[in-house]
Amino acid sequence: MKNYIKADEWNIIEEGFDPHLNKISESIFSLGNGRMGQRANFEETYTGETLLGNYVAGVYYPDKTRVGWWKNGYPEYFAKVLNAANWVGIEVKLDDEILDLATAEVSDFKRLLNMHAGYLERTFTAKLKSGKTLKVKSTRFCSIADDEVGAIRYSITPLDFDGKLTLTPFIDGDVKNQDSNYDEKFWDKIADEISGTEAYIKLRTKKTAFEVCTGSNIELYKNAEKLDINPEAVRKEKFVGQTFSIEVKANEEITLVKIAANLSSENYPKESLLKETKSVIANASAKGFDTLLTEQTEAWASKWEESDIIIEGDVSAQQAIRFNIFQLFQTYTGKDDRLNIGPKGFTGEKYGGSTYWDTEAYCVPFYLATAPQEVSKNLLIYRHKQLGKAIENAAKLGFKDGAALYPMVTMNGEECHNEWEITFEEIHRNGAIAFAIFNYIRYTGDESYLSDFGLEVLIGIARFWKQRVNWSNDKQQYVMLGVTGPNEYENNINNNWYTNILATWCMKYATEAAGIVKTQQPEKYNSLLKSLNFDQKEFTDWADIIEKMYYPHDEKLGIFLQQDGYLDKEQTLVKDLPASERPINQKWSWDRILRSCFIKQADVLQGLYFFEEDYDLDTLKRNFDFYEPRTVHESSLSPCVHSILAAKLNDEARAYEFYLRTARLDLDDYNNDTEDGLHITSMAGTWMSVVEGFAGMRVRDGKLQFNPFLPGKWKSFSFTIGFRGTTLKINITESGISIKNNAAIDLEIGIRNQLYKLAGNTEIEVNNAALV
Repeated sequence: MKNYIKADEWNIIEEGFDPHLNKISESIFSLGNGRMGQRANFEETYTGETLLGNYVAGVYYPDKTRVGWWKNGYPEYFAKVLNAANWVGIEVKLDDEILDLATAEVSDFKRLLNMHAGYLERTFTAKLKSGKTLKVKSTRFCSIADDEVGAIRYSITPLDFDGKLTLTPFIDGDVKNQDSNYDEKFWDKIADEISGTEAYIKLRTKKTAFEVCTGSNIELYKNAEKLDINPEAVRKEKFVGQTFSIEVKANEEITLVKIAANLSSENYPKESLLKETKSVIANASAKGFDTLLTEQTEAWASKWEESDIIIEGDVSAQQAIRFNIFQLFQTYTGKDDRLNIGPKGFTGEKYGGSTYWDTEAYCVPFYLATAPQEVSKNLLIYRHKQLGKAIENAAKLGFKDGAALYPMVTMNGEECHNEWEITFEEIHRNGAIAFAIFNYIRYTGDESYLSDFGLEVLIGIARFWKQRVNWSNDKQQYVMLGVTGPNEYENNINNNWYTNILATWCMKYATEAAGIVKTQQPEKYNSLLKSLNFDQKEFTDWADIIEKMYYPHDEKLGIFLQQDGYLDKEQTLVKDLPASERPINQKWSWDRILRSCFIKQADVLQGLYFFEEDYDLDTLKRNFDFYEPRTVHESSLSPCVHSILAAKLNDEARAYEFYLRTARLDLDDYNNDTEDGLHITSMAGTWMSVVEGFAGMRVRDGKLQFNPFLPGKWKSFSFTIGFRGTTLKINITESGISIKNNAAIDLEIGIRNQLYKLAGNTEIEVNNAALV
């Protein structure tokens, strides 16, 4: 665990430069706007350890799978969001000496991520080997007001010398992914152009033929006065830039402003890509850096108005929740239903930037409450558009008749994960997609989604589960063999309780959804079932499986068993593990992990989180008290589920402990892996821990319910949510809860199982005495 980020309510601050922490900071201080993003790499040359990363949403490459032994059904590639052209680069030379923080003596270094306004600022003083000293201040952002534009303002002040300053702003497309399986570079150059202060390069991905045009325009200032300098063009392989040479004197400030843009063939015809990029650059340059930054600040203010969580009395917790919300909105804005949320967002290459089940299980609840309804709906439509591919994925594994198996990892709907125990066996991801449809409708009330999109997906998923189970003559029940549950420290197990319960729930919900569509839109219902070659006998088959499914459990302990034979393992608790042996995924052999009882993340408890209405508190407590002490929480998705369940059990200490772990997972580098990129999808779990955990928010029978408590270190906390056309401001203090309705719609609100009328544009306050 690291602890070098300064506590601040609205800023992420690093003071002092430690090269050993640089890759971690490159992740933490990353920028994005939903359409493109970048790690916090330095603008100037840096020959130290770094992970360069610039990314353009939706642009990927099918890197050839690298495995030792091929198995039938393996995907042939692993799709990767590509490290794209580096547009932030500015080479700085003082006379003939290059500024390089790896070789210079660095002082007064400060990096600041302003989350309220959405920009990154960096200041430092550097003494070069020659003895020359200069001061630098850079400010940059990726605009969410215009998501094709990025901007940099880079100021240099010589402190103790006169001489020649040479600046070479550039765009470098000669890049590769650090995780390239065969060290291949994925881009070909199509065209480039340098004209005065403007530079453009157009690249095309190999195999997939995506095209991206990156352009920039440069302005130079001396002591705030604009300079008119004709630069020298610089052109190399997949590299364009300009060199500006200026005679400077001590204490004169030279400022370079770089306005850049990334446009892709996903949004423009390839033949007009260069022209459109020039137009974007011209419009952005006409506005200028200050206006672009003002627009950025205003756009972020609007987002914070909808989504901020305010915590009084705990700066560390306040900083953490805002950091997580900030990174979620930098990653996904919901404008494009072709895009989704990679586990690392725009902050690193691990997991390939592809879509996992994390989106449906963790991110959908966040966007349902903090963004317009279309945003979460687009996440669901993304999966509907890929239903055909899901049916193809299932067919490759021997399933038929329209059975759909959604991929564990994907960019275009086709499975591209290359580990057998995940690709073939971690099939519970299908259930998360069905649950997201249910969750969306439960929250929004938008049952029309079923007839328009949802029922078709639910039927495909139910068909898969029907074929995936088999009848056990020994048990006289249906069983599910050879699976991997959410706990990936168990592979190829039989009857994972979570997977079994999820499978039958999917068949129940598909049946229920069919009834809703049949009642509301009978013609559409009949047409859909005809197009799917659906036989009414399928409902009967599903009902038989639902009735006769086997669920492993232990009567003596009163718990659901994670899988058959789990209690045959040596039952060691995490508290008895030496600190020197953790994390076990970095210290133990895989064989040893698989034979242990240790759990990577919520598994049985994931099911109890999804379906908590079906179980009483005693059942939840028995299972929580058994499984949590055996959980090592080595998945970023683990602490939030445990925090929410602990809160439901009124276990305030553990609820808060798990909240801090999920909230500051990246800021404090809990798992020693932040340098690979941030854990974007688990950041939604941080929000869930506050809103579903501490505030106890649920939707029951179309009504919002709250069961709040205030963590002991907090004076109060408040948050805003959207719900069915209303915007509600919830404030929880030591004395009770207040809810303000900012719309003209009347609501009924449940607070600790008691219903209250909340008229439009009014506020209710319920004190704790009334809640007893």
